[in-house]
Amino acid sequence: MANTVGLVYCARLIDRMGKGIRGAPRDALIADIVAPEIRGQAFGLRQSLDTVGAFLGPLLAIFLMWVSHDNYHLVFWLTPIPAFLSVFVLLWGVKETEKPTPSKSSALQLRDLGKFSKAFWWVVVVGAVFQLARFSEAFLILRARELGLGLELAPLVLIIMNLVYSFTSYPAGNLSDSIKREWLLMAGLLVLILSNFFLAFGTNLFWIFLGIALWGLHMGLTQGILAALVSDHCPIELRGTAYGLFNLLSALALLLASSLAGFLWDSMGSQTTFLASAGFSLLGFALYGFSRLLLR
Repeated sequence: MANTVGLVYCARLIDRMGKGIRGAPRDALIADIVAPEIRGQAFGLRQSLDTVGAFLGPLLAIFLMWVSHDNYHLVFWLTPIPAFLSVFVLLWGVKETEKPTPSKSSALQLRDLGKFSKAFWWVVVVGAVFQLARFSEAFLILRARELGLGLELAPLVLIIMNLVYSFTSYPAGNLSDSIKREWLLMAGLLVLILSNFFLAFGTNLFWIFLGIALWGLHMGLTQGILAALVSDHCPIELRGTAYGLFNLLSALALLLASSLAGFLWDSMGSQTTFLASAGFSLLGFALYGFSRLLLR
C-alpha cells in the first residue's frame, strides 16, 4: 500500500515493534507449558524452527519474485498468510497454564526487581556483554564482499549461517538438559572467538565462510541456552518481566555493538572490527566464569 519511503519506514518500524512485543511473552509461554527437565530442549527447538523460518522465508520470497516476474506488491500481499496461521495456532492449538491471581497493579514496580536473584542478573549482564560481541550479521556479508564474493551470491552468507544455526540449536538445547547449561554457553563464546579470528585474518573466501559457519554454530550453542537460563533463575510469577528485561538490555547492547562495529570498520578496517568482537567474547567468558565462582 506504500507509495512513499516514509510509509515503508513506518511499516518496518511497526514490524520491529511487533517483534519486541511478542518475544518476551513467547518465551515466558514456552517456560510455562514445558516441564523443567526438558526446558533446554524446548528452547532449542523454538530457536531451531525460528531460524528455519529466517532462511526459508527469503527463499520463498525469491521464488515468488521469480514466478511473478518481480511483482513485489504481490509478494507483500502474500506475506501476512503465515502470520494469520500463527494466530490460528495460538488460539486453537496452545493451552496456557493457569496463573495466580494478579496483584492490583499490573505495572512493574521497582520493588519487583528485588525479587530477581543474583544468578538472574548475572545472566542478564553476560547476555548483554555477549550481544556486544555479536553485532549485525550484515558485517559478515561486508567481509565476504571485501574478499570477492559476488553481489548475486551475497545471500549465501546468511543462508549458510542460518543453516548451521538451525541444525545445532535443537541438539544443543537437548544436551543442556543433561549437562550444565553454562558449559555450552561458554563453549559458544569460545567458538565465537575462533570465528572472529577466521573472519579477521582469513585471506580467501574459504576461511571467511568457515568463520561464518562457526558464527552460526555459536548462535546455536548459546541463544536457546540463554533463554533457558533466564527461566531457570527467575521467579515463576515474573517470567514475562524477566524476558522483557533480558531482551531490552540485549537489544540495547546489540545496537551499541553494531554502531561500534560500523565506526571501527570505517576508521580502522574490518580486521579491527572482528578482533573487537573477539575481545568482548573473551570478556563475556571471563564474566560468566567469575559469576559461577561467586554464586557457589
